Amino acid sequence: MRLLTLLLLLVGCVAVTQAAPPSCASAAASAPSFSPAAATTVWMAGDSTMMNASSCPIGWGSQIGQFLTADATVRNSAVGGRSIQTWLYEGNVTGTKNSAGECVLSSAAFSTRWTTMLSGMKAGDHLIVQFGINDGDSSCPRHVGPARYQELLGVMAQAAKARGAHPVLVTPVAAITCSGSTAVGNRGFLTETRNAAAANGIPLIDLHARSVALYNSLRLCPNNGDYSSGAVGAFFCNDHTHFEAAGARQIAGLIATALREQNIPLAAYLR
Repeated sequence: MRLLTLLLLLVGCVAVTQAAPPSCASAAASAPSFSPAAATTVWMAGDSTMMNASSCPIGWGSQIGQFLTADATVRNSAVGGRSIQTWLYEGNVTGTKNSAGECVLSSAAFSTRWTTMLSGMKAGDHLIVQFGINDGDSSCPRHVGPARYQELLGVMAQAAKARGAHPVLVTPVAAITCSGSTAVGNRGFLTETRNAAAANGIPLIDLHARSVALYNSLRLCPNNGDYSSGAVGAFFCNDHTHFEAAGARQIAGLIATALREQNIPLAAYLR
């Protein structure tokens, strides 16, 4: 309404043939200016379901760029087989657990991938984080307990916010698990991811729920138990967890849809 009022005032000013009244001058001074969105970088941290690859397994992070404008540059640092802790502290997570059941760190120094990301991150950038698939390992170094997992998501979110960037947390994407002809959820750390998003005041994309809904809409659960052919075979690698290019593209599309539906800042860069 405010914009409409300003436009009407300005139109009225153009129609005036004598000296413009004070209201016209004030309207012109307060009218908002519009400019193209500034270039931004989309930083990505996660595991194999997000990582770049040219053949199976292909992570959805390698496909997200096609949904974004040329003003958005994707920097995907997802790495296969990593929990949030082994991604953050590569080489410094030992095989020993402490009294709290967490893997002991030999050093609190962050991995080069994280420090490099932070050094390049600027105000207006975006950070997308998705872990929770390897973190449930019972053995070190990949094991991460629920409280520690939530804590480390907060570390990443707050580091991004401190640089003026926009962090987004994503629940782990589902593998294909069927109950009869219905796809069902199969990942942990869902509550912890939601809690971390709420605690840090940042958006959450529930990719787990969205991916299960997609599998059901595409009827990927075969009645005969065959996961290697047909629609499900074209979507998933033979491990039923990772994606072929077509599947990764559709998962990336779920992220794009969520950005728009939830009015997350990165939505301004969607095609």
